[in-house]
Amino acid sequence: MPTPRPPVPAAAPPAPPDGHDPYVRVRGAREHNLRGVDVDIPRDVLAVFTGVSGSGKSSLAFGTICAEAQRRYFESVAPYARRLIHQVGAPAVGGISGLPPAVSLQQRRSSPSSRSSVGTVTNLSNSLRMLFSRAGDYPPGAERLDSDAFSPNTAAGACPECHGLGRVHRTTEESLVPDPSLSIRDGAIAAWPGAWQGKNLRDILDALGHPVDVPWRDLPAEERRWILFTDEQPVVTVHPVRDADRIQRPYQGTYMSARRYVLKTFADSRSRTLRARAERFLTSAPCPVCGGAGLRAEATAVTFAGRSIGALAALPLLELAAVIGEEGGGSQAARVLTDDLRARIGPVLELGLGYLSLDRPTPTLSAGELQRLRLATQLTSGLFGVVYVLDEPSAGLHPADTEALLTVLERLRAAGNSVFVVEHHLDVVRGAQWLVDVGPGAGEHGGRVLHSGPVAELAGVEGSATARFLFGRSRRPARHVRSPVGWLEIGPVARHNLSGVAARFPLGVFTAVTGVSGSGKSTLIGEITEEVPGVRRLVSVDQRPIGRTPRSNLATYTGLFDAVRKEFAATGRARERGYGVGRFSFNVPGGRCETCQGEGFVSVELLFLPSTYAPCPDCGGARYNPETLEVAYRGRNIAQVLDLTVEGAAEFFADTPAVARSLAALLDVGLGYLRLGQPATELSGGEAQRIKLATELQRGRRGDTLYLLDEPATGLHPADIEILMDRLHGLVDAGHTVIVVEHDMTVVAAADWVIDLGPGGGDAGGRVVAEGTPETVSRAPESRTAPYLARELG
Repeated sequence: MPTPRPPVPAAAPPAPPDGHDPYVRVRGAREHNLRGVDVDIPRDVLAVFTGVSGSGKSSLAFGTICAEAQRRYFESVAPYARRLIHQVGAPAVGGISGLPPAVSLQQRRSSPSSRSSVGTVTNLSNSLRMLFSRAGDYPPGAERLDSDAFSPNTAAGACPECHGLGRVHRTTEESLVPDPSLSIRDGAIAAWPGAWQGKNLRDILDALGHPVDVPWRDLPAEERRWILFTDEQPVVTVHPVRDADRIQRPYQGTYMSARRYVLKTFADSRSRTLRARAERFLTSAPCPVCGGAGLRAEATAVTFAGRSIGALAALPLLELAAVIGEEGGGSQAARVLTDDLRARIGPVLELGLGYLSLDRPTPTLSAGELQRLRLATQLTSGLFGVVYVLDEPSAGLHPADTEALLTVLERLRAAGNSVFVVEHHLDVVRGAQWLVDVGPGAGEHGGRVLHSGPVAELAGVEGSATARFLFGRSRRPARHVRSPVGWLEIGPVARHNLSGVAARFPLGVFTAVTGVSGSGKSTLIGEITEEVPGVRRLVSVDQRPIGRTPRSNLATYTGLFDAVRKEFAATGRARERGYGVGRFSFNVPGGRCETCQGEGFVSVELLFLPSTYAPCPDCGGARYNPETLEVAYRGRNIAQVLDLTVEGAAEFFADTPAVARSLAALLDVGLGYLRLGQPATELSGGEAQRIKLATELQRGRRGDTLYLLDEPATGLHPADIEILMDRLHGLVDAGHTVIVVEHDMTVVAAADWVIDLGPGGGDAGGRVVAEGTPETVSRAPESRTAPYLARELG
């Protein structure tokens, strides 16, 4: 048998002399773990980037190609923006030619804005407002309103009582003063800020003549109301109590009532922590004036198809399209506007999101749903000649909707664009015209292009983890279906689209909950609470970030960094200098760099663009001050240890049990390529979920724990899914119960029990269609999951 030759990426023809190069040519890409990558990718095709998690595919597609395209865009704009983008830094690449403008559609969680919704993200709200403005049915004698009057986010449309939010936030004496036995000086008004701000307000009240040392309950009711709720802001001269170590001069102090302080903080503060604290002292209720619509009365009085704009915005998009379609036969304006609105809704329905409504807040959407909404919007944007770079658009998508996704991607390409997709779903990979496979492993074991060419040619590439699964050479372990040790009864559940649904979950086995997007899966398992007979503990492992700033990372989240800091504090040099464990924390003053306050990065605010992060100019990203970095443990300082991968750290700390146990759990879930100090802002939802899972696994608890996981296969290469499944089945073998919501059929086929919801999403779903072993569900005639499960079972 001949010795296999090393993989050679398909060679592209040389660039033509006329400058019209049909290829994007990357030379010397060194971003993250890329090893001087050279690769040529044709334009005007659907090209898929594959490889195991951490192999470098995202570093190539987003960190190099997309980042360079955006850098070039900034080069063309104002010097102010150019100066900022230079501070952020260009990608580490020798050069890229043939690169068109890029549109990046990444899997980012939405911002927590109460005014952002499905309608605003897709611009469908604008079309609906125009429909009501030009073709709505107005009350007799009413003037025609401009489209802005139908928006709760404009001064013309917002309800004056709730300012367009649809809900009013109020305070009560009981919420502001939870313990009336305390005096004002002792902290009776819990809603006031702490430290000097709270002392300042107390001193101002004292100067105004209010008793601050009397129990709150003993103050006259009228005085209590004024202190808590007045809108007055009197100014008074305050003579602070003289401290022993310093003299404070008199100053002019302005009083602010507790209610005014709480509402102002909740509405205006940019601090998530302060907003959350203020919210604890508020009660929320639908606005009594607009009934929750957020609009003025004259706007809610206008109807179309017999419904107000709020009623139509609350319909699932599938139903909304049907309702406005029935009314399109009216005036010419109505026909034009309804045709336009239905055309814009069409791509959203194609991508399996017809169960969403226009008023659905974006913070309640998954990252995959949000990306597909942005993708649907691009189909009607009319852009030509750009490269779209997408991050796993199949994430959270049922197999039944994958075909529609491929159709949408092909339409983008056919419109004259290039579509570059980072993807693990094999059906999407098979549908591509070009394949870039990166690997062979993760982290320092990856970073090479194994293949760049037609999909079929990957079959001959030795060492490709993708080829093993794409061409049917993966291992399928023999299945032994476990028997339940008991049953968990849930329901009847009447929530969202579930109408009195009851379900049984077997205990002591592996259960997969399936169904198309919006069928009610997450709603159903959300009813599982701590009170489960036969289960000692409930562990819910979701894909929410482990932190929202570079300060959070897997070392701090898992707790292993506590043990690492103890090792550093025990070194000879640390003891000589009197450095304790706290000296090696980047979260408190002392050892950290104060310029970036231990984050290693500084936030760069870009006008009209999302803020980004740049390395700290003083510590260069090390997080610590020079004195702390002089302390070494086994030849490495604390910053160098944080820069180790999990795999490297496992070797470095092999004889330190407290650290090694956490690292072993991270390796078990396939995260050996991540760096200990890798900021949470750089982690995908799937990586965050596996970090949470590893944190639980390292505790080594005995049986009778119920694990709930939300699509654990999302963002994972099939090779990584094998590793994860081995670990999850190991939990079941150890006496635990595992329940997963999942679309990946390899996971479902390996389950002991399947509960399938549907048959559709939204109002077309919400009931148990089939349940039983995978083989039983694969034969269910009404199940949309059945044919795909049957194909997987072979």
